[in-house]
This record gives sequence, C-alpha cells and structure tokens, in this order.
Amino acid sequence: MARVLEGLKPEKVFYYFEEISKIPRGSGNEKQISDYLYNLSKLKGWEVIQDERLNIIIKKPATKGYENAPVVMLQGHMDMVCEKNECVEHDFEKDPIKLRIIDGNIYGTETTLGADNGIAVAYALAVLDSDDLPHPSLEVLITTDEEKGMTGAEKVDGSIFKSRYLLNLDSEEEGVFTCGCAGGCEVKFRIPVKYTETKKAAYKLSVRGLLGGHSGSDIDKERGNANKILARILYDLYDDIELISMSGGSKGNAIPREAQAVISADNIEQVKKKVSEWKEILKNEYSFTDSLVAVSMENLNYEAAPLEKSIFKKTIGAVNLIPNGVLSRSTAIDLVISSNNLGVITQDDRNITIYNQARSSVKSLMTHGIAPVMTQIGESLDIECSVEGYYPGWEYAKESEIRDICIGAYREVYGKEPVVCAIHAGLECGMLMEKIKDLDAISMGPDAFDVHTPNEHVDIKSVEDVYNLLCHILKRIK
Repeated sequence: MARVLEGLKPEKVFYYFEEISKIPRGSGNEKQISDYLYNLSKLKGWEVIQDERLNIIIKKPATKGYENAPVVMLQGHMDMVCEKNECVEHDFEKDPIKLRIIDGNIYGTETTLGADNGIAVAYALAVLDSDDLPHPSLEVLITTDEEKGMTGAEKVDGSIFKSRYLLNLDSEEEGVFTCGCAGGCEVKFRIPVKYTETKKAAYKLSVRGLLGGHSGSDIDKERGNANKILARILYDLYDDIELISMSGGSKGNAIPREAQAVISADNIEQVKKKVSEWKEILKNEYSFTDSLVAVSMENLNYEAAPLEKSIFKKTIGAVNLIPNGVLSRSTAIDLVISSNNLGVITQDDRNITIYNQARSSVKSLMTHGIAPVMTQIGESLDIECSVEGYYPGWEYAKESEIRDICIGAYREVYGKEPVVCAIHAGLECGMLMEKIKDLDAISMGPDAFDVHTPNEHVDIKSVEDVYNLLCHILKRIK
C-alpha cells in the first residue's frame, strides 16, 4: 500500500510519523505505542528502558569527537488528544489516523492529527536512526499521559539520566524558543443525581459549531466554550423545562466545541421560541471568533425521568459560576498568567461531573487563588469539589547555556533572530527539571495549528526546517 507521506523530506521523520499515526495512542491508551517504541529500539540495537508507566527511555552514545560533550535529552510525549467531528465514525481505541496532505500541510480526516506530539517522537527516532549526524550522547525520553495529567513524567526516575541539556520538542511555532511555561491542576465537581418518578417526552438541546482549541495556547482568543454557553441557555429556560441530562466536551485541556442537554417541557413551543432567540444572541456575540456557532433542538422520540429540580439548579449554577477563560495577565509582557478551562461535563447513573483544567505560571495564584475559589463555589452550592494533579511550572532562567546555543544555531541557519518567550500552555520541562539536577532546558517545534481540534494540521516545510535546525543544534553541542 502506498504511503501517504512517501517522498516528503526528511524521509525518516515522515516515515516514523506515518508509522506511529497507525497506532491508537490517546491518553491512557499508550501500551501499543509504547511497545512499538520499545520493540523498535531493540530491533535497532539501541539501549532502551520501558518503565512501569510505559515511558520509553532510549540512549545512544556520542559520535566520534563528541564523547566529552554534555549529554543531551530529546523529549516529547507519545499520547495525543482524541477529538473528532460529530459526523465522522472513528474509534480512537483501534482506528489509525487517516492522514491527508492539503496545501502543504498534513491533516487527519475529521480528527485530531496527533502532531502534538507525534512529530517530537518522529524527530527523536529520526535522530537515533541517523548514521551520519554528529551529536553528543543522547537520552531520548518519550512520556505517557502528558495531555491528561503529566503522570508519565511525574513518575520518571530522574536518577537514570545524565543529561545536562533538555531539548523539549513539544512547541508549535517555528522560530520561537520557549523557555518557561505555566503549571496546572485539575478541579472536579461532583453532583449526585436524583430523578423524579414520572417519565416525560425527551428533547435534545445542542450547542455546536465552535472552533474549540488548546486550553493553554488558545485560551486568550475569546473562543466560545460550549459548556458555558449551554448552561446560560438552560438558566434562561429554567422555569420552562426540566433537565434529564447534560454533557459536553471531551478533554480537560481542549476548549469544548459541543455540548448537549436532554430536556423535557410542557410547553415545547415556548422553549423553541426562546432557543430561536438564543441563536441570534450567540450569532452576534461570537461573530468574530465563532461565526458558525449553532443551537438546535430535536425530538428524541422517547420518554425519560427528569432530574429533581434542585439537582438541575445546582448543575447550571456550578457551570455558570465556575470561572472560565483568562483570569489574569502580565502587565510587563504579552502573556496570560492564569486561566481555567471548564472542559468536560459528564453524567452517569450516580453523578454529574464537571472537569476543569486550571493553569498558572505563578504557583500561588493557583494554590491560593483558583483552588480556594473553586472550593468555595462547591461549598456554596453544597457539592463536592476536589483539586488534584498539580504539576509545576517552569520559571524563565536569567542565564541558560542551551538557550544561547540554540539562539546561535538559529542565527546560523536562518540568518535572523528567533523569538524567545514563556507560554501559558503546560510543558513537562518544569517537572523534569525538579527530578534531574542542574538540567538546562528549552522547547521548540514546527508550525502546528488548531491542535486539540479536528482541524489540527502541521506545516510540512516547517517540519523539515525545524528538523534541520535540531540537527544543527546537536552539532554545535561539542
């Protein structure tokens, strides 16, 4: 069978990217991709470790003349965010990503592409598989569960590494070196469900058509959050309807594009009239950021028991009161300092659960700001709130040898100055720097767009350019 990416340069980078795109690798489902990396390493004769969290560590000796150079870690994560358009049938547990090339970019087919962070894995494998690339001793770390909670990096044994420099390959803009990032945590609200005894005709109220995006890098773009929008509508309809169920979003770190509620109503025509009004309200509010936002209703042709009114009130109260979006910005540079993404709402036989991904580059704003606010919301509404999964931020260093090396290499390759910055998204660098003493880090990557959405794509030429830059950086570390 012909390869979709056959003939693209660098050949090994795109070969390995296409290979890993065949393997399901959503967060929490990394056994198959981890085994692939382990078995490939054994086949190639590389020193490899697969730890209990399925992280992969691969080591390769320095090439001639680089034996005394500082050891370099190449690092990325093997898992990906699994998002798809509602219209497509795709099982992320078993189906490969169907790659497409459009206008010089690689896309999936109505699904996330997984360039975040499959390109990092492909870069690392291409470097390892090179026979003519000069480089220092290499330690490649490919982690699991980065997108969901960084639990792979959290469990890495730092004592097995000798690296002095860390090249994280999880950034998404060519020409930009990231040298600092936000930390984060997960906040969950749980509301026990209680139903009435009388079944009623069910209708589905849907919000869709939003762009969504990455809850770190896109949180400042004022894009609509489907969960928040749906809760606004339900509050307006509170006296006219009963709530049967509510759900929305799929990942805590993806801005939700779609949300649904199953409702019942005695006067459905009155409800339809109000929903029609909301169509115009939202069309006006999101004309610049989410012009395709849509609200719809449909008859589900079955009956179901609604939730007790008190549960309905607590649910929409929580969703409407939970802070969402940018919470604070720097007054010195163009950088979001803290934010929250109300990413997912689920409902089962026992609970309605509201998942949030909070971020901050100032730890106290998270531990003594966002977390207490969330806790108080839970206390005020008499619902359970838990804050967990803290991961550290990465403070911008005043001095950095690897930063100086990378800037010099960029000047030599591109003939101009790179951008050096900190970002609001979360990277694993801070966590690894806590585990490995005196580790000096930087992050880089090719141009990738609309990550964590079905429109995710990566620029082919940029992938090549950044790989060439990476090789040049390694050559300069001598």
